Amino acid sequence: MVTRFTRPFIFLLFTHLSLFAGAQFLSHLQAVKTDALFTTYAAPPARSQYKNDQGYQFQWNDGESGVEFISAEGPNLGIAFQSGKRLIFRLNELYREPVVTTSYSDLVKYFYYPFRDLRVEVFFVVYSSQSAVVQYRIINEGHFPVSISAKPYLYYPSGDSIMDIEPQHPANRCTFPLKKKRDGWMVEHHIPVSESLTGWYTLSGSNTPSGWCFRGETGKTADTLYSDLRRSMARQKHASRFIKGIISTLNFTLQPGEVTSFRVETGLIDKGDSLPSGGATLLDKRFDIPENLDMEQLVKEDEQAYARIPRLSFVDKDQEMLYWSAFSLMRQCMMPAEGSCRYNYYIFSREPRWGWGYGGQVFHESLAMMAYAFMDPAGAMNSQRVFMDRQRPDGYINYRTGPYLDETIETNGQFTSSAPWYNYENLEIYKVTGDLKFLRQAYESGKKFYKYYVANRDADKDCLCEWGAHAELESVRDARVAVWDKVGWPANFEGPDVNSMLVMEAKSLAEMAQLLGFRGESQQFKDDASHRAALINETLWDGETRFYYNVNKDNHTFSYKSPGDLKIKEIIGFLPIWAGVADKEKAALLVEKMKDTAEFWRPYGIPSLSAKSDYYCPIGYWNGPVWVQWEYLLYRGLRDYGYNKDAAVLSEKVLKNMIHHLKKDHVFWEFYSADDLQSGWNKTYIWAGIAVRFLMDEMPSINYKGSIKK
Repeated sequence: MVTRFTRPFIFLLFTHLSLFAGAQFLSHLQAVKTDALFTTYAAPPARSQYKNDQGYQFQWNDGESGVEFISAEGPNLGIAFQSGKRLIFRLNELYREPVVTTSYSDLVKYFYYPFRDLRVEVFFVVYSSQSAVVQYRIINEGHFPVSISAKPYLYYPSGDSIMDIEPQHPANRCTFPLKKKRDGWMVEHHIPVSESLTGWYTLSGSNTPSGWCFRGETGKTADTLYSDLRRSMARQKHASRFIKGIISTLNFTLQPGEVTSFRVETGLIDKGDSLPSGGATLLDKRFDIPENLDMEQLVKEDEQAYARIPRLSFVDKDQEMLYWSAFSLMRQCMMPAEGSCRYNYYIFSREPRWGWGYGGQVFHESLAMMAYAFMDPAGAMNSQRVFMDRQRPDGYINYRTGPYLDETIETNGQFTSSAPWYNYENLEIYKVTGDLKFLRQAYESGKKFYKYYVANRDADKDCLCEWGAHAELESVRDARVAVWDKVGWPANFEGPDVNSMLVMEAKSLAEMAQLLGFRGESQQFKDDASHRAALINETLWDGETRFYYNVNKDNHTFSYKSPGDLKIKEIIGFLPIWAGVADKEKAALLVEKMKDTAEFWRPYGIPSLSAKSDYYCPIGYWNGPVWVQWEYLLYRGLRDYGYNKDAAVLSEKVLKNMIHHLKKDHVFWEFYSADDLQSGWNKTYIWAGIAVRFLMDEMPSINYKGSIKK
C-alpha cells in the first residue's frame, strides 16, 4: 500500500519570502486579447455583499462588438469616439486594440488607440458590490491638434429592465429604476437577491457633457451609436430586440501632448435601502465611493492581497497567466461574513450570477480552498469554519451552506450531505497554514462528521457505504451519469467513489490525530482506512476487466437489472489510486487502463466516462467531460504511486484546454471537453481555481515531501 507524503511548512517560508520578491506580476502586464488572462471583475471581499451584487466581464476579444464591460443582467458599459463623421465603436475598427497593463480580481487597467496618435487609457474598478468606476485619460500623441467627441454609454440588455431615465441636477447625472428577476431556483429556495433597484450614472471631469441621449431618441449621431449597440446585442443573443440606456457626449480639442480625463461612475441600490438624512439625494450618497478616490491605492491593496501567493519560476508564459488568473478567480468568489455566515464564504460564480451557483458552499467546490489557502490562509480556513458552525450535534453537515441557505434535502428519511472530502480538505489546508487552532477545530468537527456519515450510509452494515438521501446530488455526479441513468439509483450500489473518499477521510483524521498527539485515535482511524481499503479491493475490484466498479449492495455482484450491467467504466474507478487503496499491482493495471487512448487517455484529460461507451459525450456532463478538480485528484494519485511522468502529461493535457479558453474567451469553465478545445456549461466557476495545484506540484522549487512540524 502506498503511503501518502505529507507536505511541509516550507510553503510558509516560501510564501513569506514572496512578500519581498519584487514587483507583482499582475501589476506589470502587456497582455493582448490572445493572452491567457482572466478578465471578469467583481468587488473585493471587503466591499462585497450578497443581496445586491454586480460583476462585469471585460469584452475585448469580439471584433464586431464594442470594447465593453458586460454582464448577464446588465449594466453594460463602454465608450465610442467620433472624429468628424467617423464613429469608432467596435474592436475591429480601432487603430490599435487594447493592451492590458494591470489586472486583479476587481480592477483592470488598459490602453488602446481609437485613432492614430490618440491614446486612451482606461482604469476600471468594481469598487463595491453596488458601484463601479471607469477613469478615462486621453492623450494626443501626434503633432497636430485633434477635435474629438467621446461618447461614454451605459445600456441594459432587457427591453423592460429600465423603466425610465430621470435626469438630475447638475446635468452630468441621471438615475433610473430597474427590475432584476430572480431565477426559479432562487425563488424556490427563498434567496433574498434584490429585485427592485435604483440605478445611477454620473460623468465628471474637465468637460461638461454637451448632450445626453436616452434610448437613442435624440440626436443623429446618438441614433447611429444606438443602432450599433442594438446590432451588437442581437449578435450576442441578448434577451431583447431593443435596448434602453444612456449615451452622453463630451466634446474637446487636444493640442499636441495635451491630456484630458473624465470619470464615469455607476451603481445600483436596493429601493428598500435607506438614504442619508438631512434631505440628501441618492447621488449625494455616492454608494460608498470616496469623494476623492485614489484608484492607484486600490492597486496597492490588491498587490498586498496577492503578496502571499508563491512566486514560481515559469518558462511558459501561458501557464504563468493561468496561474495568476486562477487566484483572481478564487478571490473573486469570496464573500465576507453575512446573514447566517459568521465567517467569509464563497459562491460558485459572481458574474454571471446564476441561481444554483449562488446558494453557498458545498464540499466538492471547497476542494478549491486547497489552492486558495496559499493566497489567503485565513480566508480558506474560515470558509471551512462555515461548515463547522452549521454542523448538527450528531455530526451531520448539510448539503449546501450559505448566508441565507441551509439546504438539507430530506429524502427517504435521510438528510443529504455532500461528498465526503471534508477532512481531506481540512488537512490539506492545515498543511499550508500550519494553524494548530484550526487543526484542533477541524479534527473535532471532522471526527463527528465521519462517524455520522459511516453510520448513516451503510444500510446493510457490511462496512461498505453507498450514497444516501438524495443520492445523485450527494454523489457530486448529478446528471448524465451512465450507471445512474442506465442501471439504477445510486443508493442501490456500494461504489469505489464514496468508499475511496471515506478511506481518505479516515487517513486524514489519522494524520490529524497524530499531529495533535492522540495516538490511540490515530491508530483507530488508520485501522478503519485499512479495513475499508481491503473491502474495496475484495468486493469492488473486477479481476477480469481489471477495474473498480459499483456493486449491487444486496449481493455484492456487478449485476443489478441484468448480468454485468454495473461494469461501466467511469472515472470513479480510478479514485482508489488517489486514496491509496490499490496495491502496486492493481495500480499498475489501472494506470495501463488510464493510458488507453481509446478509453481514457484523451487529448485533454481523463473523461468522466470511457470513450468506448455508447453513452459517451465529451461535452455532455458526467458522461465524458473533464472536471478539473477530479483530474487533480488522479494527478496526485499518479504522483503518489511514482508515475511522475504520466502525472506531468496529465497536467499538461488538462491545462492546455484551460489555457485555450483563457486565450479565446478569457474565462474559466465548469468543465472542459476531453477530446476537443471546447468547454461548458457554466463559466467563472470557482473550482477551476484548483488548476494552480498542478503547476505548484510540478515545480521543483517547492518541496512536497517531509513531515509537518507542530
